[in-house]
Amino acid sequence: MASKKSSSLLLLDRYQIYLASQMANRAQIPTNNSALIAMIADEDTVTGFLLAGVGNVDLRRKTNYLIVDSKTTVKQIEDAFKEFTTRDDVAIVLISQYVANMIRFLVDSYNKPVPAILEIPSKDHPYDPAHDSVLSRVKYLFSTESVASDRR
Repeated sequence: MASKKSSSLLLLDRYQIYLASQMANRAQIPTNNSALIAMIADEDTVTGFLLAGVGNVDLRRKTNYLIVDSKTTVKQIEDAFKEFTTRDDVAIVLISQYVANMIRFLVDSYNKPVPAILEIPSKDHPYDPAHDSVLSRVKYLFSTESVASDRR
């Protein structure tokens, strides 16, 4: 009975070694096709997204988020926005609307499709659709389409 048990354990060990060798030879998924979500927001909002697994720190110790508090300058927010919108690995930039209002000229002048800029509410500052740049562009597009369809 002992020899049967030891032979099955030996067989199991060989199978594990075989599986490990097959996994080592498998082609790795390319990481250059992956995309990140960047965030510029207050601490509570960023923490919630980090807990959801959105956070990233690269080899140069650069993060994909900026926590905005009372000590954060407008220049730091502008620099983070410019960095996130020019990075190749970022697909979406989430920015709290009250922070976007601080750099409204940059947010409104940004017109590239990727990364997409999405303004989100924060705990202390409610969402105001009148200040959302994406929503205003959508309203503009639909209003011109409706005007054009009325002319037909």
